[in-house]
Amino acid sequence: MARRLLYTCITLAVLLFAPIPRAQSYGQAHPDWTTPIAPFRIADNLYYVGSKDLASYLIVTPAGDILINSSLTTSPPLIRKSIEQLGFHIRDVKILLISHAHFDHDAGSAELIRLTGAKYMVMDADVPVVESGGAIDFAYPNDHYPPTRVDRILHDGDEVRLGNAVLVAHKTAGHTRGCTTWTMRAISGGKPRDVVIVGSWNVNPGFRLIDHPGHPASYPSIAADYQHTFATLKGLPCDIFLGAHGMYFDMLAKLGRARSGAGDKVWIDPEDYRAAVAEREQAFATELKRQQDAP
Repeated sequence: MARRLLYTCITLAVLLFAPIPRAQSYGQAHPDWTTPIAPFRIADNLYYVGSKDLASYLIVTPAGDILINSSLTTSPPLIRKSIEQLGFHIRDVKILLISHAHFDHDAGSAELIRLTGAKYMVMDADVPVVESGGAIDFAYPNDHYPPTRVDRILHDGDEVRLGNAVLVAHKTAGHTRGCTTWTMRAISGGKPRDVVIVGSWNVNPGFRLIDHPGHPASYPSIAADYQHTFATLKGLPCDIFLGAHGMYFDMLAKLGRARSGAGDKVWIDPEDYRAAVAEREQAFATELKRQQDAP
């Protein structure tokens, strides 16, 4: 219920008071995107190294580390400090991944690659946006960031392997053409757990799901892509539920419980995952119908 209310309030605020904002406006409107938070362990080799809401994840292996999400252009120092607070080294990051090609998740990639020399791996349909620095994004073409060359083009179901870590890239498009949900296994409570890191499931203000005269869909398959995304998400086994934004999985509330004595078990929440997928699917269906019924 708390998540549903938060999503609704954010959407209404954007719809009522502003056009689709530029990157700087987003940063001002969402202070949690730039507010540091002490990094923490989620499961054995899986750590949170992002801000209070923009999620970045570090997967530590004997062969080097994997980082998911570079966030804003201003985020690399925060991410680096978080990694070092945990006792690891930024130069050990060998692979950089993202959840999707929006500036709040990939704008810091060029700087992080400069710092680490990491190989950049991106889902196929998001590659042109990443390499254009956001200039050809269907929704936010004015939110530019440093263009970054992709080293490996990923496809739905591809595996990313390093050391003892295996991540699977699931194409969960709609929010972007190549939005990616990552899955992996991690030990928690002495047992192997299925981890799901949701790319995004939101229909942002201004996204057009269907064609109207003079107003085509944001891209031709967007509605079908969202439908496929929800079918995919519902089919994923999930013990540990995470996402590209902390608010997707009530991170701050769960972290408070973890630090009050509940420990790592707070992250094991398959019921919350199923409820969140169902709520976001209903929100998509409602918006699709609204647009279909519009004159």
